[in-house]
Amino acid sequence: MTTSHENNPSARWVAYRPEIKVLDCTIRDGGLMNDSNFDENTVRAVYNACVEGGIDYMEIGYKNSDKIFAPSEYGAWRWCREEDVRRIVGDRETDVKIAVMADAEKSDYRNDILPKDQSAIDMIRVACYIHQIPLAIEMLKDAQDKGYETTVNLMAISVVQERELEEGIELLTTSKAKAIYLVDSFGNLYSEKIQYLLKKYLKHAKANGMEVGIHAHNNLQLAFANSIEGIVLGANMVDASMGGLGRGAGNCPMELLLGFLHNPKYRIRPILDCVEKHINPLRASLKWGFDLPYMITGCLNRHPRAAMNFLAGKEQGTVSDFYDRMLAGE
Repeated sequence: MTTSHENNPSARWVAYRPEIKVLDCTIRDGGLMNDSNFDENTVRAVYNACVEGGIDYMEIGYKNSDKIFAPSEYGAWRWCREEDVRRIVGDRETDVKIAVMADAEKSDYRNDILPKDQSAIDMIRVACYIHQIPLAIEMLKDAQDKGYETTVNLMAISVVQERELEEGIELLTTSKAKAIYLVDSFGNLYSEKIQYLLKKYLKHAKANGMEVGIHAHNNLQLAFANSIEGIVLGANMVDASMGGLGRGAGNCPMELLLGFLHNPKYRIRPILDCVEKHINPLRASLKWGFDLPYMITGCLNRHPRAAMNFLAGKEQGTVSDFYDRMLAGE
């Protein structure tokens, strides 16, 4: 006898919406904590868990330039070369689509992204800041012309002026991407701001036949709550990572998200198994997740790099000293 919602039809009503797609960003976002130096066993374990768990997309890493990210310092998942991706996914047919992220101004996208019929990758996710939107639109068109699904992540929106943000969203929603993502880069947003922004994104996206996605960070322990808020309001693409692994405070935990969605296609057990055997053992070295320095940068709407440096021992003093320096604008 089981108490799992996976075999309990009466438990599926809460948030069951079949059009919602879940993307696993464990390796891509987690790669910001270890310069993408994951061993193949870990990447393969995450992929297998995505297959067995019914996840829609796995973001296996970045498609960025090795002229910017030196091979002597970074792992294979910063470039996601075709041979590396194929070693993970193999020849078997699965329902999991493979995604990669190409950063504006950091990707040699014209040369490094092959035509879709020559690649095991299914979707290109373009990430940009507000001033990079024209380049992002070019990158999206290049990927679309090559046959890929595309989405776009507009980053650091919590520090963008209202009018500029409105114009940026409007421009990006003419790009023919599958979705535009609301990204809480600094983990600064509370539910009322998620509500306000989601409605703005949806207004422009729906007018252009696009979906809205949400990618939340956990500086204020709100990544899961804000993901739920986005889903309830109409976001149909949601990012999460196993064990919440991601830059700094991390992301919405996949295991929590699947429990909320109540979609019978998703299975939590393979995710739990992967977290226990492959992700949790990385905590001692990668040290992601909620911590006071990340809370401080989240509250103050600052990039988490200062907190990452503090926790890595690159800055001296107490957490209170760190707070004082952040307040002073250091």
